[in-house]
Amino acid sequence: MSDEGKHRPAGAQALRRLRRRKSNTAVFFHAHPDDEALLTAGTMAMLAAQGHRVILVVATSGELGQADLEPGEALGAARMAELYRSAAVLGCARVVNLGYGDSGLAPDGGVAEGRAGNAFIDADTEEAARRLAEILTEEEAGLLTTYDPAGGYGHPDHVQVNRVGARAAEIAGTPIVLEATVNRDPLLRGLRLISRFFPQLDVRSFERAYSPGSVITHRVGVRRFAKQKRASMMAHASQATGADTRTLGVMVKVPLPLYRLIFGTEWYVRRGLPPGTRLRHPFEAPPQG
Repeated sequence: MSDEGKHRPAGAQALRRLRRRKSNTAVFFHAHPDDEALLTAGTMAMLAAQGHRVILVVATSGELGQADLEPGEALGAARMAELYRSAAVLGCARVVNLGYGDSGLAPDGGVAEGRAGNAFIDADTEEAARRLAEILTEEEAGLLTTYDPAGGYGHPDHVQVNRVGARAAEIAGTPIVLEATVNRDPLLRGLRLISRFFPQLDVRSFERAYSPGSVITHRVGVRRFAKQKRASMMAHASQATGADTRTLGVMVKVPLPLYRLIFGTEWYVRRGLPPGTRLRHPFEAPPQG
């Protein structure tokens, strides 16, 4: 079948079809295993519980991540096994790995040198987008999640997810694209408070990370799904343990009542909506006029 034959109608027609359905398909596109647990797990569990079809796509197996295992194929296989456990907890109907190499992260936060020849950051954007678009078309997806243009904290693979995801949605005619992010405003307030006790903490490095509250269009309440979200985090054991204190390891130790409070909201940006738009559900229609 030609590319044109695979593409679905875009724009208003696709949105009308989407709104007529009682259930829809949502594709969550992430760079590495465990990214879904941190940013979108609550939303995924909520949609699955509501009867929607939830698909998890990762660009890489995360084989260059920090872990007790040495970077390479063994770590990649371990992290993919963890991803499948996380997906089962969240109610995902399908998991897909696009098979690109983990681009890694340089000590200064930039692109790592000596990365694999198939590193995701070096992939042709159009080629990668068409591969993702094939999944969107096959699944008749009504929603795709990516990351904000900064890639959250700036990991090169996360920035590439934003570029590839946006183009894939164009090709497939996917009507809703949400950029998974974090509300930067309360994050900075919390970090500034913590920095009084930990002066080595570089708060300035977060001043351009994620998204300011003024541009966030979706605040999705996921407190009811805190157990699933925490279980998703716990599934990624390789990223929660090690010689150094790991962020994920700290998160899963937070008592559940406090966990619900801290991680009970997930944030998204949908481009093109009027300033001040405040939506509570991924498939919620924006106000007209």
